[in-house]
Amino acid sequence: MHAASRPPATPEQALAAMNHLVATHLVGQHQIAQQAGLNVTDLTCFTFVVEAGDDLLTAGDLAARAHITTGAVTGVLNRLERAGYITRRPDPSDRRRVRVAAEPAALARVREIYEPYHARMNALFADYSAEEVAVLHDWFSRASALAAAYLEEHCAPE
Repeated sequence: MHAASRPPATPEQALAAMNHLVATHLVGQHQIAQQAGLNVTDLTCFTFVVEAGDDLLTAGDLAARAHITTGAVTGVLNRLERAGYITRRPDPSDRRRVRVAAEPAALARVREIYEPYHARMNALFADYSAEEVAVLHDWFSRASALAAAYLEEHCAPE
């Protein structure tokens, strides 16, 4: 794919477009969570568990990623376990800690919900050159790190 001509945009216009995307995704996450039988915080935490893959997270890891207290994450894990989304496994290096694993059937259910959306996003990415997708990846990665740092500085749970 060759780079298409793109209309010019200012940083302010890009920020406004990003804010609209974030708002749309927030609404969508609530609706997807309902389809999955979860609340949005539980779905977000489940997503972090899935992203971790075989490097299973502890409850503390999950609390830090979700910017919630360890007490709150206990409630999240209890709900996810009752709903069949996760299992808790003993930490092989410290039997006092547990690690969290995604249940394969729950992972399949959530992927089924997201697949049509991801297909549309992949079709959108196909409109961009490899170099443009690399810029998008770089920007999203750096913006995510910036957002995480901001949250850590200004919004850390007490």
